[in-house]
Amino acid sequence: MSDSAYARAGVDQAGAGSAVRALVEVLAGIETGRPSRAALASGHYANVLRLDDQRGLALSCDGVGTKVIVAERLGRLDTVGIDCIAMNVNDVICVGAEPIAVLDYIAVETADPAALEQIARGLRAGAEEAGVEIPGGELAVLPELIRGHPSPHGVDLLGFCVGLVDLDAVITGGRVEAGDAIVGIPSSGVHSNGLTLARRVLGDTDERLLEPTVIYVRAVRELLDSAVDVRGLAHITGEGFLNLLRLEAEVGYLIDAPLPAPPVFDDIAERGGVEPAEMHEVFNMGCGFCCVVPAEEAEEAVSVLARRHPGTAVIGRTTTAAGVVQLPRQGLRGTREGFVPASAGS
Repeated sequence: MSDSAYARAGVDQAGAGSAVRALVEVLAGIETGRPSRAALASGHYANVLRLDDQRGLALSCDGVGTKVIVAERLGRLDTVGIDCIAMNVNDVICVGAEPIAVLDYIAVETADPAALEQIARGLRAGAEEAGVEIPGGELAVLPELIRGHPSPHGVDLLGFCVGLVDLDAVITGGRVEAGDAIVGIPSSGVHSNGLTLARRVLGDTDERLLEPTVIYVRAVRELLDSAVDVRGLAHITGEGFLNLLRLEAEVGYLIDAPLPAPPVFDDIAERGGVEPAEMHEVFNMGCGFCCVVPAEEAEEAVSVLARRHPGTAVIGRTTTAAGVVQLPRQGLRGTREGFVPASAGS
């Protein structure tokens, strides 16, 4: 396990990455006896299965993580359902798809009607905000696996999202060019990544950690329906701006005008003694979503997105330094291996 604040809190990101690669390597060898329907390689925010020659089905699955522990501690389960919807629909929109439905999986220590009603209220609010249905799901009562904080109020929550997209409209990042503008949309705070570290520093009862993840679907769909040439879409989750490297683009990314970071991030850094490099590897740092568009269309993109998300702004541009994310204000240079001081990575 690496010597970082996140690792000391219990999450080794490097080790997790190796584990995911081992998992994907085996699953990539599945033989169905027919050509694969997958239109994208593994590693994007969502994959797309070809339904026919024109239409694709976008798929993604994600959970809420240890944010549920904060909800349990505070006795407030009414917002984590919003996070469950957000984490899934925000990924599906990244391939240019229109999310249409989410299935939920809820594992509980005990089946408490009042608690499940709270979760359902959040799921409903998130679904209505994203414009998706919840046509089904699963409730599993697993007292031998799920232990609450406090017991017997344990819960785990995840979702599976499907969307529709024309195959010729799938957005991969492959058309991104050096010199394109990067437009950032504000986050509401920590969202649903890095909660293990945030909780370790701030405690399990800091209500700021329950601020729901922002749902970007309607604004991004409006951008896609506009005349703007949308070349890349990135949900900024765990690993921060390094998520931009998931786009299939032979470019680098220069973030020289970042959005303001909410105060919660300053508190985590100061109280936990967390270095800037690690803060930017673990958290979104105030930017929850990025859109890459031609520089000459950036103003129009900001106008469209800011109608629903005030504070949206151009935060940088793409560069010829392929595979590199530069944060000059923080003095950081990032690759898929993480961020280091710019002088050390030059």
